[in-house]
Amino acid sequence: MNCIPASRIHSRLRPEVGRIVNSLLLPCLACCVACGAPASEEQKSDDPLSYRVHYTVTPDPATGLLDVELRLRQSRALLREVTMRPNFARMSGFDGNGDVAVGKELVTWKPPSSGGSLRWRVRVEHLRSGAGYDAWLGPEWGLFRAEDIIPRARTRTRKGAVSKTRMSFELPGNWSVVTQYYGKNDRFNVKNPDRRFDQPAGWVVLGHIGVRRDTIAGVRVAVAGPTGNAVRRLEILAILNWTLPELARLLPDLPRRLTIVSAGEPMWRGGLSAPQSLFVHAERPLISENATSTLLHEVVHITLGVIAAPGYDWIVEGLAEFYSLELLARSGTISASRYQSARAQQAAWSKEATSLCAEASTGSTTAFAVTVFANLDLDLRDKTNSKSNLDDVVRELADIRGPVDLSALSDIANRLAGGAPDALHIKNLPGCHTLTPTRTTSG
Repeated sequence: MNCIPASRIHSRLRPEVGRIVNSLLLPCLACCVACGAPASEEQKSDDPLSYRVHYTVTPDPATGLLDVELRLRQSRALLREVTMRPNFARMSGFDGNGDVAVGKELVTWKPPSSGGSLRWRVRVEHLRSGAGYDAWLGPEWGLFRAEDIIPRARTRTRKGAVSKTRMSFELPGNWSVVTQYYGKNDRFNVKNPDRRFDQPAGWVVLGHIGVRRDTIAGVRVAVAGPTGNAVRRLEILAILNWTLPELARLLPDLPRRLTIVSAGEPMWRGGLSAPQSLFVHAERPLISENATSTLLHEVVHITLGVIAAPGYDWIVEGLAEFYSLELLARSGTISASRYQSARAQQAAWSKEATSLCAEASTGSTTAFAVTVFANLDLDLRDKTNSKSNLDDVVRELADIRGPVDLSALSDIANRLAGGAPDALHIKNLPGCHTLTPTRTTSG
């Protein structure tokens, strides 16, 4: 609301009109007073079952360390206990108001009834399989996931209580930060409708960085990375301008925001997805010589949101690879002949895989999975006279809450096909017959 002083209004009115306006103006002036109300007064109208959580992140580029403070403001002891499982190899110095108990595996915090603070320190850098870092903080920039610096937590609260969470950064001069969340002045609102206790998640890049933004297929996209690195911000936006509209046709419920962070050395030379955000190494080809795309592979992971049950990593990895190639073909980014050549290369590579069901999908296993899904797509088209295809399966998989296994995949495919597709016969899925199906729940 814009507040206008009464003196300015009266100065433009004749006296007789002013007397009439007085009776109408006073109630409006009462509303205008709220414009200058202090924050503490505004909070009185908040939901009585909400409490405020504010994470403050302070990096120290000189040491590679980072301090985190969780500040709690509440009434009526809504939040009574927080239990974290930190990575003690990287996190230390847990201390705060109230009762802080640090055990071998857990940190338990019982805050004062009116709120308080919990603090800890994080060594950010983390080497991934001895081949580059998936978390880094140096003199010029840092890149990591919020989960790397804020341990996942369980809470004990008053029934129905929910958090209103924010995250802010205290940065060195001339540094800035990009996260998956909306915010300004290095302060971000953290919202997760599936949880009562909101915790920051996803990729964060900070330091001397550059960022380019665009809205594509209704998705607010940000591409950010350190200056001086070969981050192809505009090229990434260009590929997404071609392919995201096709992904929106496949999965109409795309996330509202997508944050892509990128950097060169000493980061790990691959791609990694997180909630509504992903990392891709700056020197990773956006489209490889075999017509696959690490960038689109991770984008499909984020938008599909399917979690694999133990032993069924091939399902989520195979779908991400299959559709990264499909998006390039459907958008016309690659030609039909290039698409067929890429499919043939995947089929050839798949012959190196000896087992499909395993704890983690390797390159050849993922290629094997791509051929399984290509065959399943053909089965569905043949059995339904092209009324159903793999796209329909994927839309239903995206609605499953919980881990996905072969049983869930088969149930959907069988129903759509009106029978069991040959592609999912157990004889065509080496190693899968020894696994126990995981029960899933659709939502």
